[in-house]
Formats: sequence, structure tokens, C-alpha cells
Amino acid sequence: MTGQPPGEGAAKALPVARSEARPLVPALMFIALVVAAVGSLGTPLITSVATSFHVSLGSAQWTLTVALLSGAVATPVLGRLGAGPHRRAAILATLVVVVAGSALTVLPLPFAWLLAGRAAQGVGLGLTALMMGVARDHLPEERGAAVIALLSVVSVIGAGVGYPLAALLAEFGGVRAAYGLGLAVTAAALLTAWRSVPEAPEGRSAHVDVAGAVVLAAALLLVLLLAGERSLWIRHFAVAAGLAVVAVVLLCVWTVIELRGKTPLVGVRAVRHPAVAGANLAMFVGGIGMYLLLTLITRYAQTPHGAGYGFGLTTFVAGLVLVPFSVLGFVAGKLTPRLRTRIPGPLLLAGSAVVVGGGFALFAAARSDLAELFTAMGVLGFGVGGFSAAMPGVILAVTPRSETSSAMSFNYVVRSVGYSLGSAIGGLILAAGTGPGRLFPDDSAYTTAALAGIGAMAITTLTSLVLARRRSSETNP
Repeated sequence: MTGQPPGEGAAKALPVARSEARPLVPALMFIALVVAAVGSLGTPLITSVATSFHVSLGSAQWTLTVALLSGAVATPVLGRLGAGPHRRAAILATLVVVVAGSALTVLPLPFAWLLAGRAAQGVGLGLTALMMGVARDHLPEERGAAVIALLSVVSVIGAGVGYPLAALLAEFGGVRAAYGLGLAVTAAALLTAWRSVPEAPEGRSAHVDVAGAVVLAAALLLVLLLAGERSLWIRHFAVAAGLAVVAVVLLCVWTVIELRGKTPLVGVRAVRHPAVAGANLAMFVGGIGMYLLLTLITRYAQTPHGAGYGFGLTTFVAGLVLVPFSVLGFVAGKLTPRLRTRIPGPLLLAGSAVVVGGGFALFAAARSDLAELFTAMGVLGFGVGGFSAAMPGVILAVTPRSETSSAMSFNYVVRSVGYSLGSAIGGLILAAGTGPGRLFPDDSAYTTAALAGIGAMAITTLTSLVLARRRSSETNP
């Protein structure tokens, strides 16, 4: 990423023939959907894992956390590999790792092997940026932009697709049956990639900044660990604070390494471009808000009636609450590329953030009926879908074609950290609203969390409007 217009100094696109483009697009969508759904597969299975493996809920929670950690660590490395000539090999090798991990989750092995399998599955979360690179290199410009927008949306709504199905399988066939679904679809994704993904254009660097990758991996590991382990802040605050300082130092060291390197893992200088920096800031704060509302609604829906609120839904029925999120998110993803021809990308980000804020307002004001939760989740999905679809266009407008995978992988790391912090902030607010000796928080704690989410989306909206104003001043001096 050099901040120059994509057409300058970048490799020219290699559009595939129309007959070849047709199978390529659904293949890219399917692979992105599979890795997103499988990466989040641990969410509805935490209770089942705790019961089946006789471990605590905290330990079972790691079946989700370890996948997110490995995904965040693998994403920038895969993004750099995707910018080189061996992108197809990187995609196939990654999917082999994901399939192997899926097999470990199905085999009758101890809990430690299940965690290893989930870590391997999480590596696949880094493939979405590579799918975007393929689309930008091998599809006509307008078609490629629309596909990239949908890939961004699919990477978000994939959780909503896999959640209810995995919960249903776990309810009737046990946790191994649910993970068996992951093995089947990841094997299908590997076969699809082998048959459909073309080679990358020639003449690109394949060098990976190993030192930068190791330092960034360590920093992200600490950041996401501190975001996910809320009990560490409560019981061992000094340790948590010390680890936070170490994480900041590692990120500073990583920045220095990237600025001095000839072939950096992430083009930090380009990240400082106002459009890219603003977009990543909006993604970070917006990710906090978006995931905060998602966790609030699903947790509220499963709270038993004895708490004085909630609906006591089973895991499977609670998963159905995500259906409006996925459906309307996909609808927004289809509409956004058409709107981009009339409305600048930063304004679409701002509008989508307002929609998500509206979902928070609905949840804060009305949640006594299950239909109201479905409505709030649908509004959230539409806002998240629009936001996710508009984001790539804002970043790639100032990114060379050859750096597509690297640029978007950095954005996904930012999103992962934002999502993790959103989940942690929601948990902390609800914990603070839980009275002594009580198992569930007061209903008012959900309102407080919703108001915090509205604040996050307000910041996201303002950041996006500043981006829009700057873009307008650059195009109309």
C-alpha cells in the first residue's frame, strides 16, 4: 500500500473469461461463508462442550476464543502471502490446515485436542482478504467491486448462518455431530478452491516479514486475551495492567519494524493515509458497537424468565434470532454497491452506523416482546451489512491492486480487536449491573450497555462524516 491510485504502479487486472467468472464468484462466496461460519462454530456449543468434556464454562469458552486468536494472528501473514505470487498455494494450504483441525474436533480425543482443532479452524478466518484479492485481480472492475463488498458482508453474517444449524445438531446429535458439519463444509471448501481459484498475477513479491509477523502475533495475542478474559481484570488487575503495557510496547516495536523494513507485513505508511486511517478507526469503534449489540440481544434472549426479564430460549431457538441479522445483512450487502455509484463510500459508512445506532435505540426502548428482539436484530444486520459492504471501497480506493489482500487483512485485524472489545465491554457492564449473590444482571444493565453502544456508533458516524468531508474537499478543491 503506497497511497497512490490503484492504477499507478500496480499490476493490471487479469479478468477471466465471462464463462470462467461465473463459477469463480460463487466459489469465492462459498469459501468465505464456510471459514466465517466454522470460525464462529464454538459460540452455540460452549455449554455442550462443557457438559461433554466435563470442563468449566470458562474452559469451554476457549473453543471460541482460541479460534478468534489464531484467526487474528494468521490474517496479516496470509494477507502478505496473498499479495505475492503464491496466493493459490497459500489458500489451499490454509484450507488443508482448517480441514485437519475440523477432523480433530470430530475425533474422540481429549479436550486439549479439541482446542488444537479449533485453533486450526480459526486460521481460515484470514482467507477472506485473499478472496478479495482474487476478485480484484480476476474480475472486471465493476463486478469485482460488488463481489468484494459481498465478501465483506458474508464474512460477518456467516456466524448467523452456522449458529442455528450447529445448535440444532448439538441438541439432537451431540457436540461431535455439530463439529462434523464443520468437517463436511470445510472439505467442500477445499475442493472448491482447488477447482476454481486461479493463480495470482506474476511479478509480485513473495517475501514475508517474519520478525514483524512474530511481534504482531504476540501483541495481538495479548490484546485479544485481555479483551476476552474479563476475570483477569477483576481478580488480578496488576497482572492485567502489566500485560496491557507489554502489548502497547510490542505494537510500538512492530510499528518501528514495519517502517524500517523494505517489504513490511503491513504498509504502515499507507495505513497513515487519512482515508485508510479514518476507515480503520471507524471499523475499530464501529466493531465495538456492532458486536456489543449482537451479544446483548443473544444473551437477553436466553436469560430465563426467573430473572424478571428475558425469554429463556434454547440455544437453537436463540440462534434463530440471528436469521433476520443474516438475511437483512445480505440484502444491505447487495444494495450498497449500487448506492456507491451515487453516494460516496464514507457517507454510506456514516449512514450504516446510524442504522446500527437505531438498533441500539430499539433494544434500549423496547425488548419486552420477542418480535422486538427480531426487529432490533434485523436493523442491526442491515446496518452491519451496509457498513461491511462500504468499507472495502473506502480503503481500496487508495490502495494498489497488488496490495488488496494485505490492506484488507489489516482492516480485519482491526475489526477482530473491535469485536473482542465489544464483547468484553458488554460483559463488564452486565457484570457491574449484577447484584451480590445474583446470577443474572438487572434489566437496567442492558439499557446502560445499549446507551454505551449508541455512543460508540455516534463516534463511528462522526469519523465517517469527517472522511466524507475530506474526500469532498480533495475532489472539489
